[in-house]
Amino acid sequence: MQTESRKNKLEINKLQKRLRRHVGNAIVDYNMIEDGDVVMACISGGKDSFTMLDILLNLQKNAPVTFEVIAVNLDQKQPGFPEHVLPEYFESLNIPYYIVDKDTYSVVKQKVPEGKTTCGLCSRLRRGTLYAFAEEIGATKLALGHHMDDIVETLFLNMFHGARLKAMPPKLRSDDKRNVVIRPMAYCREKDIQQFAEQREYPIIPCNLCGSQENLQRQNIKAMLTQWDKETPGRVESIFKSLQNVSLSQLADRGRFDFENLPLDRTGEREAYAYDEAEISSSNLGHEALLKVVNLP
Repeated sequence: MQTESRKNKLEINKLQKRLRRHVGNAIVDYNMIEDGDVVMACISGGKDSFTMLDILLNLQKNAPVTFEVIAVNLDQKQPGFPEHVLPEYFESLNIPYYIVDKDTYSVVKQKVPEGKTTCGLCSRLRRGTLYAFAEEIGATKLALGHHMDDIVETLFLNMFHGARLKAMPPKLRSDDKRNVVIRPMAYCREKDIQQFAEQREYPIIPCNLCGSQENLQRQNIKAMLTQWDKETPGRVESIFKSLQNVSLSQLADRGRFDFENLPLDRTGEREAYAYDEAEISSSNLGHEALLKVVNLP
């Protein structure tokens, strides 16, 4: 029994270190958190945002910069939402927090026809509310719990259903330039987060608005990626890395790359040719001998 418990503890520590390393690397690579930042961690009650908050608080203790973490939950007034769960959890961590009351649920249900997905309108309303509240409390960064799988899924959703090569960036400045959004778990896989959340036994709150929808295209994309990952482990990571290694000249966007004006420049080629000629003439090989060498089997 003790051996099993010790083994589980080692696995939890190993998983936490991996997640912490991924989050730390993402923060450094994209300069997500700077000295003096007030990070508003947006907590929905799902596994992703709980894990993000856990890792941020862990990193805060040993980070080379000083930053504040404030937990914020947007209570969208969904029927049956257990309002006591998150305040009790935040208080158990002894961290500053806010619960923002905004009845976006009624708005979404009123505006979106029955059977249609609610995610688009819901996310816009939620984002607008959180942006405004971040300014109100003086937050300099808004941290969201999206992970690598979310980013890759969004890439394919935009490709398949929007004809756009677009995903979720690890760091984003809002259109009005008043807020900066960060996704510290951009390098983390969902399967690691799921396992970590189960081990930590977070008080998960299911989403009755979007989580219960059966016809979401994102679920189809997720199933596709799961199958790919099963058949070829590491494929999701490769797709994500492609977002960090973009060659505009090898795509087809005329607005991003000037395909119409591609003047020839053979200056370098002539210089290289002149150098080769000089090398040949200065060698002991005559023209016929050179041909024999080049044509050797």
